[in-house]
Amino acid sequence: MSAYMMTVSWGRSGAAFIDNKYSRAHLWRFDGGVTVPASSSPHVVPLPYSEAANVDPEEAFLAALASCHMLTFLAIAAKRGFVVDTYTDQALGVLAKNDAGRLAMTRVTLHPHVVFAGAKQPSEDDMHAMHHQAHEECFIANSVNTIVQIEPTWGHQGWMSNRGD
Repeated sequence: MSAYMMTVSWGRSGAAFIDNKYSRAHLWRFDGGVTVPASSSPHVVPLPYSEAANVDPEEAFLAALASCHMLTFLAIAAKRGFVVDTYTDQALGVLAKNDAGRLAMTRVTLHPHVVFAGAKQPSEDDMHAMHHQAHEECFIANSVNTIVQIEPTWGHQGWMSNRGD
């Protein structure tokens, strides 16, 4: 078992507060020393009460899922003898009403693009198997009810495929 800790801090900064016209900007401080400026999403709380440049919880949720999948995938690929040069994912999260009528991150689609190096290249079946295994083993994905889809592309040194062709 592991335990994790971080700190969220916010201050009213003189705003009346009860009129709902206060800044949602706040800080996330992580145990390694990194501080991340955070805010509500401007899609949820309009400007100027949100800070568009800051990371919002929805983006952080999406980043946690995508990062966990990537780290798990990299470990699997290394174990299978595939050399990964780069991994890029343009993940997409959809905030919508769930079956209970509540707003939730209802769907996340990961679009990992993996570039391999070396003579040993994965087949389409290898890619799907590794991404499936990564999804099954990702503890963030195992912690949420969100539908998580993976739509990978891959390639090697100047070559790319959407389907492994």
